[in-house]
Amino acid sequence: MSKPAIRTTCPYCGVGCGLRVHASGARSLELAGDTAHPANRGLLCSKGTALGETVGLDNRLLYPEIGGERASWDMALDRVAERFSDIVARHGPDAVAFYVSGQLLTEDYYVANKLMKGFIGSGNIDTNSRLCMSSTVAGHKRAFGADAVPGNYEDWELADLVVLVGSNTAWCHPVLYRRLLAAREKRGTRIVVIDPRRTATCDEADLHLALKPGSDVRLFNALLVHLAANDHADEEFVGAATEGLDATLAAACADGSALEAVARDCGLDAADLETFFSWFAGTERTLTVFSQGVNQSSQGVDKVNAIINCHLLTGRIGRPGMGPFSVTGQPNAMGGREVGGLANQLAAHMEFTAEHRDIVARFWRARRMAPHGGLTAVDMFRAVGEGRIKAIWIAATNPAVSLPDASRVREALARCEFIVVSDCIAGTDTGRYAHVALPAAAWGEKDGTVTNSERRISRQRAFLPPPGEARPDWWMFTQVAQRMGFADAFPYTAPAQIFREHAALSAFENHGSRIFDIGGLANIPDSDYDALKPVQWPVTPARREGTARLFTDRWFTTEDGRARFVAVHAGRPANLPTERFPLALNTGRLRDQWHTMTRTGLAPTLARHSPEPAVDLHPDDIAANGLADDGFARVVTRFGQGTFRVRATQNQRAGTAFLPIHWSDTGAADAVTGRLVNPVIDPISKQPEFKHTPARVEPVVMAWRGFALSRTAPVPPAGCYWAAVALKGGYLYEIAGETGVEPPSPSSLFGEPAATGEILEMHDARRGNRRFARIDDERLTHCLMIAAQGRLPPRAWLAGLLAADRLGPAERQMLLAGAPSEG
Repeated sequence: MSKPAIRTTCPYCGVGCGLRVHASGARSLELAGDTAHPANRGLLCSKGTALGETVGLDNRLLYPEIGGERASWDMALDRVAERFSDIVARHGPDAVAFYVSGQLLTEDYYVANKLMKGFIGSGNIDTNSRLCMSSTVAGHKRAFGADAVPGNYEDWELADLVVLVGSNTAWCHPVLYRRLLAAREKRGTRIVVIDPRRTATCDEADLHLALKPGSDVRLFNALLVHLAANDHADEEFVGAATEGLDATLAAACADGSALEAVARDCGLDAADLETFFSWFAGTERTLTVFSQGVNQSSQGVDKVNAIINCHLLTGRIGRPGMGPFSVTGQPNAMGGREVGGLANQLAAHMEFTAEHRDIVARFWRARRMAPHGGLTAVDMFRAVGEGRIKAIWIAATNPAVSLPDASRVREALARCEFIVVSDCIAGTDTGRYAHVALPAAAWGEKDGTVTNSERRISRQRAFLPPPGEARPDWWMFTQVAQRMGFADAFPYTAPAQIFREHAALSAFENHGSRIFDIGGLANIPDSDYDALKPVQWPVTPARREGTARLFTDRWFTTEDGRARFVAVHAGRPANLPTERFPLALNTGRLRDQWHTMTRTGLAPTLARHSPEPAVDLHPDDIAANGLADDGFARVVTRFGQGTFRVRATQNQRAGTAFLPIHWSDTGAADAVTGRLVNPVIDPISKQPEFKHTPARVEPVVMAWRGFALSRTAPVPPAGCYWAAVALKGGYLYEIAGETGVEPPSPSSLFGEPAATGEILEMHDARRGNRRFARIDDERLTHCLMIAAQGRLPPRAWLAGLLAADRLGPAERQMLLAGAPSEG
């Protein structure tokens, strides 16, 4: 009889889909969506479906390393504790920092935050969630008094109008998008997409408003004025539950609300704008969903509040099918916010006020409570570069790729006195700078909890043994804390202990004043923790079943219990395009990839969708800059440059460019988008501006093109363009070179042939064409195709041969042709 499936949670986006997993000892998975999980009800996206392709041991960091050499755990942990302790003693607690990740589980996050803020004594712990959700956190706190998403996923199915702002939901949160489309079939829901790009999400939209980048506040301020002027305000709600409307309306009116002027400023058709205003005004059950296109901006917080203002004015909050709804990018961005993973917060949604510092310090029995918030992501790595931070621990993230102005980040890391990297992957762009590398347990190997975008806490459960000497992140932070002399405060031996403490802190001296409260879970035994079902916070002793919606009683967590309208002005995006940099560069995700591809890059199924880093441009911009569709371009900003394939699309607004964020130096040559991104930040949230960097494009003429197939990873060719993806049975490298760059030889890519191997080769030096294949034990092991003139063969047939156990005579005969014979 087979073992029952393990119920766990997907490690990708903030939807938090439940999974049922059967695992074998050979690190092979059978998985399906969990029909009992309320987030996805059995649905899965392409990335979740392909998770079984990502749990192998390729590129895994399996043992602790010091200076690149294998070490014991005791040696590595002692080194970390000694160096951090020594630097704190010599330079003070603010000379050290942790940079952590929404990929961590809540229990990991909790221990790291407690160690830094309560015992080392610095606020210098920040998270890569700063890059995606901190503007929402600040906007929620300004409006509601707390970082709280009011509604839940059911509201997507109960709304009559869903407005998707700055969100390619179809690609980035596909399970929620499918739930929305299914509900639309039943109730005729209208869908409006507000996004400068025409994305896949627009395919089912009733209206797409392709606004100018950065004009969101202008649009929603004008909507607010329209609603007020045409008697669509819920005056009873506004009077009983809000403050600040007059000043907010005055600010919105000051921007001007004439329809034609707003349409001109936003780059929209006036009739489309009027339609949107009419639908929003006339539809009570309106849900406004927003994501990175709103948050990743130098005006991100104001954009969030401009949206919330419209819902407060109409009283559309705290009721089914309506409200502002932020969708998070990472599986545990919300959990990190709960435990104080952001530098400007304390644990359990508390702040750096005297009262809250005292509460947390007494609960933790903290020896050295941080007196104030710490440095946030961009400023943290700036401080590393300036030598103010002398030691940093980077956990489960890759800032050398993902942070803006990434070249400056790398320079900072190269100068840093002491760097610890805990990761499950070896040799990441960031890991190359580590003085100590600690092997982390990966998804499927560790236990804990995550919180999704609707405040739902779910369990991640282990179903595979950690390979080598990999350990959970909470264990590493605990061990270092004990070695630094804090053993009495860090007695943890299991994640359930940590979770109970986290839950108890949320209820400690709360008395209903803090909306984040999971005190109803503070005393659960290990068995109940193991069996914990998905539940939405707050979870109190009086409401152990959780809370589906917030603010249903019109009580907000401000001093007087009233929500706040926030006056915002339509500003101009930071660093507008110039004659030198005439394009507005936008960045974001692809459908089948995730962050810096350390996980999804292992999945051949996911590589098919977008196998190379490409810049999306409008055909007019391609023609104006002397480019060619499917050719190559160098994208240049004030901060850096990169080389990308060119993709022409009418979906791209003229005057703008789009780059995916996923490629690193381990997956491509010169395609790290973070190197190009403007490091300007929102003044309130400190979230970087990823959506608007002035840029230019320049043609890159390749003298030759080619591709390589190999059962083992080839040596990336130096000095030329290359991009690699995983295939079933091996790897595909696309390669190309400018004039003066010689094509790689087979031996430089693949090494010298085995003595028993068979070589097939054709080399036309005059025309610059070369074809090469190596066969070992009747299997194709390597293949190289180079063309300076003429076309290259298609990849699919040869890639299929790479995965085959043996070649037949006809296949061997046609190898150098690159295609099967016909007739």
